[in-house]
Amino acid sequence: MKLKLGIPKGSLENATIDLFAKAGFKITTSSRSYFPVVDDPDIECMLIRAQEMARYVEDGVLDAGLTGRDWIAEIEANVETVADLIYAKQSFGKVRWVLAVPEASPIQGVKDLEGKIVATELVATTKRYLASHGVTAKVEFSWGATEVKPPELADAIVEVTETGSSLRANKLRIVETIMESNTQLIANNDAWKSDWKRRKLEDIKMLLEGAIYALGKVGLMLNVRKEDLKRVLEVLPALKRPTISHLSDDEWLAVNTILDETTVRTIIPRLKEAGAQGIVEYPLNKIVM
Repeated sequence: MKLKLGIPKGSLENATIDLFAKAGFKITTSSRSYFPVVDDPDIECMLIRAQEMARYVEDGVLDAGLTGRDWIAEIEANVETVADLIYAKQSFGKVRWVLAVPEASPIQGVKDLEGKIVATELVATTKRYLASHGVTAKVEFSWGATEVKPPELADAIVEVTETGSSLRANKLRIVETIMESNTQLIANNDAWKSDWKRRKLEDIKMLLEGAIYALGKVGLMLNVRKEDLKRVLEVLPALKRPTISHLSDDEWLAVNTILDETTVRTIIPRLKEAGAQGIVEYPLNKIVM
């Protein structure tokens, strides 16, 4: 038995493969194949556009796949959400679908879109959003380069953004946020009822979440005399209480902890001042809580 797993092709592809690598799965892609090779004999991978992933999982073509919550909502797919994976192509955070208009536009809110033209790739969701506010507008599917449509081809757009920089570069301003989205690991309902496939997916979930939790964190090991331990611990903002163990010399202790990578450059000098020696910083792939 194998688990048929969809990997999102496109903007999330590299981030997803990198995340799986940190979780312990080596996925190798080829520009000539839509079937990546994975070093787990229980998994078969296929590259699928994130926009189509939920449909193929719902229909059972795939047992599971990774795609955005936005694309699941777009087709109102009946699938099982296995895990929320808060990462995206740049920031490993959430993205937003926003209503945006030209900087000089008189449109200040969704109510001002009555009778207007809105361009977006997220057509069904945008239509539902407008309807929920009692607004009738023409929603057109955009095949790409949506930011350049206003004002000649559309009065407004609904576009996805992480930082808003692309919108600002195109002289657009955000009016409202339609929805937030993040990547989810989803499963076909029948596959989720299979004991073997469910166990496999739960294992993958645990490892992926451990990899995400380790992002931006490093491990730190150091030695310290017993008499200096209190001063060293006062410097450490540990994830939890640090692990402290005895060395062969009864006067010395080993301290092991986890820190945010951004704080290490300021903490290591303070640790040295507090009496720490043999300080070693090391990368982390996974933190399984």
